[in-house]
Amino acid sequence: MIQGIEGSNHHLAALAYFAEEAIEVEACNSFRELFARLNSSSEFVGLVAMENTLAGSLLGNYTLLRQSGKRVLGEYKMRISHQLLALPGQQVTDLQEVHSHPMALAQCEDFLLQHPFIRLVESEDTALSAKIIQQQQIKGRAAIASMLAGELFGLELMAENIETNPHNFTRFLVVGNEDVPSFNLPEEGRSLDKSSLVFSLPHESGSLSKILSMLSYFSLNLTKIQSLPVVGREWEYLFYVDFTFSDYALYNAALEAIKPFCQNLQVLGEYQTHESRIQQAITSESQSSYLHEKRA
Repeated sequence: MIQGIEGSNHHLAALAYFAEEAIEVEACNSFRELFARLNSSSEFVGLVAMENTLAGSLLGNYTLLRQSGKRVLGEYKMRISHQLLALPGQQVTDLQEVHSHPMALAQCEDFLLQHPFIRLVESEDTALSAKIIQQQQIKGRAAIASMLAGELFGLELMAENIETNPHNFTRFLVVGNEDVPSFNLPEEGRSLDKSSLVFSLPHESGSLSKILSMLSYFSLNLTKIQSLPVVGREWEYLFYVDFTFSDYALYNAALEAIKPFCQNLQVLGEYQTHESRIQQAITSESQSSYLHEKRA
């Protein structure tokens, strides 16, 4: 399950994460619809954007994940690049409008400022903007979308990698049931080296500092902390925390240590970091190549 249609960044991330698997990608119009459909079958797996290095966290997705009861099964980090796409046979000077998701438009601001004659129009999805141009054969309009979207919908590349800042990465989470059929997911206690938690704390001085100190004491490396208000309880917050670890036993000891000081502690998932998963794949490929050469 992905948010957005084929050719979207979610589609690209799904193809990359499950590169070794034969998967069927189903599109959802919104993240809320995605989680609703995940709840309709225990066999479904979803891919959900959680944060972007330029735009920050997608706060609503934290709440949807916590309320869904689904588990984080993995993560994928992808560099986001934007292309200017239009029907063939046109020049940039022929354009009157550029359509795309508002985040994509904002991330291409420097390029777009060079062409002030083009009107910017916000849409709900990058790939959908490209698809509409193809379906309706609209000349004078371009879309900012992925290279894959251009290939899928027969659009011509008018300008490549037009994002202002190349350090543009999105972190996606793979979510589903713990007993979902394996998609090369790591076995518990072996390749696992990252965890996501959510908890609330009493409105007392130093309560968060106490928890973070305990996690540090057990050699857990904090990689993300996000706070969201508890609806209906003024000045109280939920804390979403990601951290990495190298010793599963120490990680479990840390959970036991912080439980008495937390309220509503929930483990959202234990999984493998993007980096270690990539390294594991490289190591596995190298070993496979070595064995093949040795047999030959």
